[in-house]
Amino acid sequence: MTELTTLASPLDVGGVRIRNRVFLAPMSGITDEPFRRRAHAHGAGLVVSEMVASGELARGRAGCDLRIRHSGLPVHMVQLAGREAVHMGEGARIAAGEGADIIDINMGCPAKKVTGGYAGSALMRDLDHALSLIEAVVGAVSVPVTVKMRLGWDESALNAPMLARRAEQAGVRMVTVHGRTRCQFYQGKADWRAIARVKEAVSIPVVANGDVGSPQEAATILEQSGADAVMIGRAHYGAPWIAGGVATAAAGTCTQGIPQAPEALADYVVSHYEDMLSLYGIESGLRQARKHLGWYLDRHAPRACAEQRKRILTSVEPGEVTAELHRVLADSSPSISLRSAA
Repeated sequence: MTELTTLASPLDVGGVRIRNRVFLAPMSGITDEPFRRRAHAHGAGLVVSEMVASGELARGRAGCDLRIRHSGLPVHMVQLAGREAVHMGEGARIAAGEGADIIDINMGCPAKKVTGGYAGSALMRDLDHALSLIEAVVGAVSVPVTVKMRLGWDESALNAPMLARRAEQAGVRMVTVHGRTRCQFYQGKADWRAIARVKEAVSIPVVANGDVGSPQEAATILEQSGADAVMIGRAHYGAPWIAGGVATAAAGTCTQGIPQAPEALADYVVSHYEDMLSLYGIESGLRQARKHLGWYLDRHAPRACAEQRKRILTSVEPGEVTAELHRVLADSSPSISLRSAA
């Protein structure tokens, strides 16, 4: 897997040095500060904030500050979404003012609540408008600006190469491409070879995204796309160490901090849960944490009974949740629960 070894090398993005080329994808409601800290500690080269609506950020809506605040990691990257140039520019200024080292523009989210507002991947249906947003962000900040996109809106409009080329001309310093169209959502298999057309269209770094969760898949997507880096998203559900595992496999080293025994796994999950309660407060934190707890159970304790899952996912008493997590995860089988990226 000679392609894989390239992922261990640093990457320059507009003067910002990224320690390796395996990135954690921005995922709404998932890649908050506790999750990003864990992914970075395990070895991910770059971690990206969950999507922040630029209009809400510009208007000062409560909660946006948690999404953009600096986490103390070496590189702070914030992703913005929106459809109004004035809000995108102002959102970028606010994020940069909070210490963002890189601003990413979301032109790839397929969710109906995003595309219905003519943001996310809907912007790929109107490249002139998309470019007006890019120009507003690039003009508003001095930090590097990047764009995340899909192959196009549908199979009849695979315009990612054109968008990437125009974005580069407007000053964008890196593009990430998910190998599906918007209309595919997450169905079927990502087309890694199609990303090669974007790589051929630009001279800036291209990041390949979609259906990667192992070193073998990372090597294959690099070979088929010719990309400079890999971004991993959904494979992290219940396993914040996946990107780090791929990066350390590329470097020939061991992934840092993966729990190696059931008791350690229980401590790890409880620590993540408690960090979320600390960040959001008990009431909101309970809601925010449930999806993560569900993924940990799905991945590491699939034999947990329905009553145990119910107690963990519905209890409003943190002490009850942590006690039940210890009971369930400490009894899990290592052959089932301990799945690293290697």
